[in-house]
Amino acid sequence: MRLILLSFFLLVTGFPATVWAAAVATEAQSPQEVIEAAVEQLAEEMNGRQEELAADRQSLYALIDEILLPIFDRKFAAQIVLAKHWRTADEAQRERFIEAFYQALLRRYADGLLDFDQDRVTVLPFRGDLTKKRSKVRSTVLLDDGTKAAVDYELVKRDSGWLLFNVVIEGISYVRNYRAELDSEIRGSSLEAVIERLEDEAGIVNDG
Repeated sequence: MRLILLSFFLLVTGFPATVWAAAVATEAQSPQEVIEAAVEQLAEEMNGRQEELAADRQSLYALIDEILLPIFDRKFAAQIVLAKHWRTADEAQRERFIEAFYQALLRRYADGLLDFDQDRVTVLPFRGDLTKKRSKVRSTVLLDDGTKAAVDYELVKRDSGWLLFNVVIEGISYVRNYRAELDSEIRGSSLEAVIERLEDEAGIVNDG
């Protein structure tokens, strides 16, 4: 599970909002080109800053949030993860879950940014259908033992452009894993209890 989300954040946090906006405005970039640009931009953003960010987690969180938020479909990811529990949640619970889930993920896997190595990532030629609502970009990541892990990034097409919502490593999907994990936890306690746990993990103060 850590490898899945680590790879996810390694990728998406490298694509600054200004670059993303330009891509949407021109409608010139395919999903593959978006991913390739993300890998390159991440290398630039992190260059020479690893020690600084390792010593200042709040700055690390802020950097990730500034770059990730505009290109990650938080609501869609949260809806898939909650599955049937999304239908029974009220509007306030949905909004709290979206924010808490996103912030908890950001904090749990932020340190993965510090290990990013652009040379280990190879984005494969895109073979999807751009007329469809969803798309997948395939890549490989070179591991420490010399083997390669297959990493697939799933995107959904919105009015604003392509947004990331899932990553699959070696056939294992982060949204499916979290859906099973949180479904078990919710059935063992309650949706409200899970939201409160995530808020606590993310350092969110709920005044309600």
